[in-house]
Amino acid sequence: MSALPEDFGVYLVTDGTLADRHGVGVLGVVRAAVHAGVRIVQVRDKDASARDLLALTAAVADAVGDRAAVVVDDRLDVALAARHAGHRVAGVHLGQSDVPVTAARSLLGPEAHVGLTANTPEHLAVVARLPRGTVDLLGVGVVHPTTTKADHPPALGHDGFVRLAAATDVPCVAIGGVTLDDVAPLRAAGAAGVAIVSGVCAAADPGSAAAAYVAAWGPGPGHGAEPGRLAAGDPSLPSGASSHHGAES
Repeated sequence: MSALPEDFGVYLVTDGTLADRHGVGVLGVVRAAVHAGVRIVQVRDKDASARDLLALTAAVADAVGDRAAVVVDDRLDVALAARHAGHRVAGVHLGQSDVPVTAARSLLGPEAHVGLTANTPEHLAVVARLPRGTVDLLGVGVVHPTTTKADHPPALGHDGFVRLAAATDVPCVAIGGVTLDDVAPLRAAGAAGVAIVSGVCAAADPGSAAAAYVAAWGPGPGHGAEPGRLAAGDPSLPSGASSHHGAES
């Protein structure tokens, strides 16, 4: 089980096309968001080759250092390669059609981070049958319709998210069309975090946009004085690796 805190707060998911809209780029967005208090970043690029995604992941990990956890979307091979090369990559976030989470846990080890997308009771039932600690986080959504994931399932709304989150003891992060107005109600409803894509990546000032989401989430284990700073030698990392109000997620 990952050593990361279960209060994930604002969870940034990168989007290269959106990040380039104002000439900021993925690294610029990530640096600004982490400076604003974001403490977990998922590197996502569905169209990148393994080599290009590895290079981007390494660059993101090196840019944030120990100030935020970095996970790779979908690509267990890229996460493993980045960790093997000594970059501070905490783990992977997998979809329902990706490699099994049991394989990811076995290959990454017990202290790495393994996340999984889940949006139906059937998905939760499968997770419940897994050995405890196999999955550290569930990405639950979409909360609202969103353009950042064209093939997303029907929107859950707040009520649908609440029903799924209440049915599992695995921390649930809400994703999909999450706006500033959604953040506090979702946290009150039991969300362990909110995943934001365009609300930060598409902003002309991603630092200010991220800060607004962090403020909306409020204080907690994931935020505060040097919030979420990962100590050197954190076992979730490879050894030796030293405002858009109303914008959709």
